Amino acid sequence: MSKIIAIANQKGGVGKTTTCINLAASLAATHRNVLLIDLDPQGNATMGSGIDKNDVGATTCELLLGEVSLADLVIKNDEVKYHILPGNGDLTAAEVALMEMPNRERKLRDALADVRDQYDYILIDCPPSLNMLTLNALVAANSVMIPMQCEYYALEGLSALMETVESIRSSVNPGLQIEGLLRTMYDPRNNLANDVSGQLLLHFPKKVYRTIIPRNVRLAEAPSHGIPVLNYDKSSRGALAYLALAGEILRNDENSTLIGASA
Repeated sequence: MSKIIAIANQKGGVGKTTTCINLAASLAATHRNVLLIDLDPQGNATMGSGIDKNDVGATTCELLLGEVSLADLVIKNDEVKYHILPGNGDLTAAEVALMEMPNRERKLRDALADVRDQYDYILIDCPPSLNMLTLNALVAANSVMIPMQCEYYALEGLSALMETVESIRSSVNPGLQIEGLLRTMYDPRNNLANDVSGQLLLHFPKKVYRTIIPRNVRLAEAPSHGIPVLNYDKSSRGALAYLALAGEILRNDENSTLIGASA
């Protein structure tokens, strides 16, 4: 059974898509079977995985509307080593159409039911808002990862997302957990970043990843080449950070399995 992780934050520009692409590549580098689902109408995760979002026959829009099966939609890109469900601007129309459909918040979960055993990890890149697309991701997921910059408004936005997760947990997805809080674009020379990081560790001591994603030129350049930073410059600080994050996640999951087995 795969683990489905929604990568979400209603605030844009926090490294959400960068995390989705590079974590997928890093997990795939450890010989895990990984599926990346692009649920963001901007289609940046699709483009950053080497796929032209304007030149795909179908997208996650058609998947959510029941017009295509996941098996027919998945793209296997040997260069990036993980599979992709592409997304583009059509997802905006999907959000509107979903509002008129029964069980609209369960469409993605239902679509994944037949294939989730084929993957070790399924990562969902959510749009930067708490809309119907993000709701579908959170209902389908086992957990949510929250990338965030350590800046003034970060804690306020985090509180709103935590409330949404709790609401979904109490209604349609009781198993939904917080996977972890990931500090991104981190500059240790910034006093505010250090202060906010300290607040996160104080309030969520067991949920903040030890791994910190630094500001890194190579990490910023890789999307323009349509590849993860691991393919672009595997020795860069950005690539090493995401490999470390993948290792931390794998260790946490192995420890959880051992604890569950001994209980």
